[in-house]
Amino acid sequence: MKNHTHFIAFKQNISGIELPQKFTFPFYYEPHELSKIAASELQDYLHTQTDWEHNFGLQEGQQGLVIGKMFGVLVVQNEAGEVGYLAAFSGKLADSNEHRHFVPPVFDMLQQDGFFKQEEKILNEYNRQIEALENDTTYHTLQAQLATTLLQAEHDKAEKKEQSRLNKIRRDERRMKAEQELPFEDYKALQKQLSKESQQESIQLKQMNYYWKETIAQARQKVADFEANIQRLKDERKAKSAALQQKLFQQYAFLNAQGETKSLGAIFDNNPPASAGECAAPKLLHYAFQHQLQPIALAEFWWGQSPKSEIRKHGHFYPACTGKCKPILAHMLVGLNVDDNPLLQNPAEDKELTFLYDDAYLSVVHKPAEFLSVPGKAIRDSVYTRYQARFPEATGPLIVHRLDMSTSGILLLAKSTEVYLQLQAKFMKRTVQKRYVALLNGIINQDRGEINLPLRVDLDNRPNQLVCYQHGKPAKTLWEVVERREHTTLVHFYPITGRTHQLRVHAAHTEGLNAPIVGDDLYGTKADRLYLHAERIRFWHPVLGKEMEVVDGVGF
Repeated sequence: MKNHTHFIAFKQNISGIELPQKFTFPFYYEPHELSKIAASELQDYLHTQTDWEHNFGLQEGQQGLVIGKMFGVLVVQNEAGEVGYLAAFSGKLADSNEHRHFVPPVFDMLQQDGFFKQEEKILNEYNRQIEALENDTTYHTLQAQLATTLLQAEHDKAEKKEQSRLNKIRRDERRMKAEQELPFEDYKALQKQLSKESQQESIQLKQMNYYWKETIAQARQKVADFEANIQRLKDERKAKSAALQQKLFQQYAFLNAQGETKSLGAIFDNNPPASAGECAAPKLLHYAFQHQLQPIALAEFWWGQSPKSEIRKHGHFYPACTGKCKPILAHMLVGLNVDDNPLLQNPAEDKELTFLYDDAYLSVVHKPAEFLSVPGKAIRDSVYTRYQARFPEATGPLIVHRLDMSTSGILLLAKSTEVYLQLQAKFMKRTVQKRYVALLNGIINQDRGEINLPLRVDLDNRPNQLVCYQHGKPAKTLWEVVERREHTTLVHFYPITGRTHQLRVHAAHTEGLNAPIVGDDLYGTKADRLYLHAERIRFWHPVLGKEMEVVDGVGF
């Protein structure tokens, strides 16, 4: 049997636990019992270890920048049939890529004798030279001289132009006076003299313009020569940086279960997102394939304080990210027998729509939980397709507003384009009143309040949303407590805006209520369902001309 340095034997007796038949689908999963035990043992290590120091934000007064981390465990079986696990972290930990308890990175850019560090020294030397030239006193003096020359030229030209204008006025006055007072021959002589003065003045102006043109050109050339040297260094730096990047993309090569390698550059067409390949899952699988360890089950969890933008709860399990990991894992999982993607299964297959109100112009329906409002990429079945089949003569987009697939409750539908547009206008003007009921995982001490947290999509992990004050769209929610229970709180939500996942993020985020909705598998913990329900809507009927209120009660 080969000695695998990072193979960790379970401390707990696992002999009675059956191995899973298929490997974990990493983008939507419930951790296997072995993964939970491995994660628990790794968390015990994180609590007690003294190998390194990192501030996760869990200890009062600890020094250093607070940075939470994603950790992963991969349950594996070695060639002797022994079951253990591997551990990894995403990115760097305590300013290092390698620690003895964790598998190494696929490629360690921080190795001092590695090509990346050597090339980085060359790039840093370019940076030093460029910075030195940009801060050179000679360069600044030449720039100042050019600026002074431009000002002097402008002033001189303006002064000469004004003097020329005044001289012309005087010549015109002398000519008019001479025409009236002097004999014809004397007048002709004066005209000739004035013309000569005008010509001389014109020559002087041309000479002055030529002088300044040459002087400015010389001053500009001195600055340009200096800047050309700076630009040359920048171009060389850019070329070396691009070459280093391409070399790095090729060195970052990932194994799969069939022993095939594929580089980061090939996976992302030479344009990978920042830090791609540094997440825990690719590290774990690559190490397992390198050392002939059979992957059994995978789980990743967050450790530490949540970041300011995304929602990460301490100790909670999370799927692999879609932006960075999905393309890499698509290659790495080839050859493994992986669980089916549950997101491709139609959860609404045995569910029906219930009509709460219906007339010739519009309908209000009850949408069950785990039922799409509109067709998805993989699943066509939805409220839209069901409604279209029931009312084939209906025109327009039909769905006036949407609910998340996991949210149950009231949906408003229009049977014509005209009615749809009028209802949409009401939503845009925010005159439609909606109330949701939600069960939150935690006790909310305040009775009511308002949440304003701008949201945008997480480009690395769609469809998750981020709180982003720079690029996010305004999102406002009013809320009030309905009932406090032993460990949960029942609340009413009144969304003023209608952003994607607005209520889910506003509930879970630390700057919101800091209490995820029970069953929220994106921002909290999975349960039998998402306990969020659209229970009331109040709107003005655009054809009947009266206010409508529809209630869809639920027992949470």
